[in-house]
Amino acid sequence: MVTSPHALASNAGARVLREGGNALEACIATGAAIAVLYPHFCGLGGDAVWIVADPDGRRRCFLGIGQAARQLPERAAGDTAIPLRGAGSTLTSACVVDSWGHALAYSEKHWGGTRSFSTLLADAIGFARDGFPVTASQAFWLDFRKAEAVRWPGFAALFMPGGVAPEVGAIFRQQQLARTLERLAAEGPRAFYEGPLAQVIADGLRAAGSPLTAWDLAATRTREEAPASLVYRGLELLAPPPPTQGVTTLAIMGILAHFDLSALEAGGADHLHLCVEAVKQAFLDRHGLADPDARAQPIDAFLDVVHLAARAKGIDRTQAKAWPHVFRTGDTVFFGATDAAGRSVSVLQSTYFDWGSGVVVGDTGILWQNRGAAFSLEPDHPNVLAPGKRPFYTLNPGMGLRDGRPELIYGTQGADGQPQTLAMLLTRLIDFDEDPAQALAGPRFLLGKTFSDSRDSLKLEADAGETVFETLAGRGHLLSPLPALSPIAGQAGVIRINADGTLEGAHDPRGEGLAVAVEPDMSPAK
Repeated sequence: MVTSPHALASNAGARVLREGGNALEACIATGAAIAVLYPHFCGLGGDAVWIVADPDGRRRCFLGIGQAARQLPERAAGDTAIPLRGAGSTLTSACVVDSWGHALAYSEKHWGGTRSFSTLLADAIGFARDGFPVTASQAFWLDFRKAEAVRWPGFAALFMPGGVAPEVGAIFRQQQLARTLERLAAEGPRAFYEGPLAQVIADGLRAAGSPLTAWDLAATRTREEAPASLVYRGLELLAPPPPTQGVTTLAIMGILAHFDLSALEAGGADHLHLCVEAVKQAFLDRHGLADPDARAQPIDAFLDVVHLAARAKGIDRTQAKAWPHVFRTGDTVFFGATDAAGRSVSVLQSTYFDWGSGVVVGDTGILWQNRGAAFSLEPDHPNVLAPGKRPFYTLNPGMGLRDGRPELIYGTQGADGQPQTLAMLLTRLIDFDEDPAQALAGPRFLLGKTFSDSRDSLKLEADAGETVFETLAGRGHLLSPLPALSPIAGQAGVIRINADGTLEGAHDPRGEGLAVAVEPDMSPAK
């Protein structure tokens, strides 16, 4: 089974499984396809975080996170923030293509993978060259940003040809990107970082005003590390380690473990209140998350049983705690897969904000990320900008293992909202035993500011019901209603592998995604 936010991307991965490929190979094909089909949320100029596990006990994270430029621009006196768009935000290299290569090498070494990189990029190349119907999501975010997008270097010519934003359903082609993908297919993933294509990319970045150089591209490598983990109701939950916020999601679940949620009503006021308050408690520790190379990250202390029990005691079941945190925006895509052998993969790809930095790199068709804007300029901040440093990262895919075997594959779009959405999903899946479609359709919340509401309020989808709104308001929550199934509440996906080997999966009804199950043809892959 494959799940992703676009049916064409899901089917690209499903075709790999149908032809006998494994889950990693399927996710490379899906990831490459979605990089074309969802240019507003991810692409070759972004990053990726992977969780990989199999029934033989292997469990790894691939941190495809680009690092800050070796030579950073001098800051003017009084600068307090990094620009959110433009060349000033293109401070980190892009690691997603290298992560595809790393995943392929792991597949060959541990899972008997036989698919070639060029074969796995074939669908993505076709979508870029021949076009695809514009999604409602792409059209929405282009319309939302069109006033500022006309000022982004090279952006309008590529994404608003003739100065007009394409409408939903219009065929959208990316010929320059197709040529770049064709070169990668012919020369391999490291061609993005070393050699003639890498020099073209470096030249395009320099021309746009970015400090990134060919040296920075060549230094970009995926890191393979052990995932962080926490046991919740007998299920071992895996999350990526720092500099990601994976431990925050685990901490939320570790706090909720001190409450009998199954005795409550799923989606009721008590369920929502406890999840909201657990998020607040876990976020008290999140400010310290940063690149472990620059500052030690005591994961064991973050997830210590006594510490989480103390956080749970800090929850008042009748009164809301204030929400003092600055909300970070950001958009990503989640996709995941499991194959006939139970080998499973959970992935997030991102260019940070919708449309990333807005900077198109030369004539490559590559839209670069603005992940550099995630750094701080405060000298003593754990996440302060420094040469070669990786920024704090919101990407947070997850997986749940039972008796060492993958059972749940999950993740969501949504930056700071990711741990919040996952808290609702996991409690519905585990405590209330809902199926993936039920869990994904249930009302969700989002704490903090959004692009449509600058108040630090509790955004809650309207289908939670009037009684829930009244009860939560009575407990001191400052509420802002969202429409039912609002995209602001994240776009998530779930696959569940049942004990008898059957699969259940879905992608979020808030988007246009799809889970595809296949009966694999185990004949040799071509």
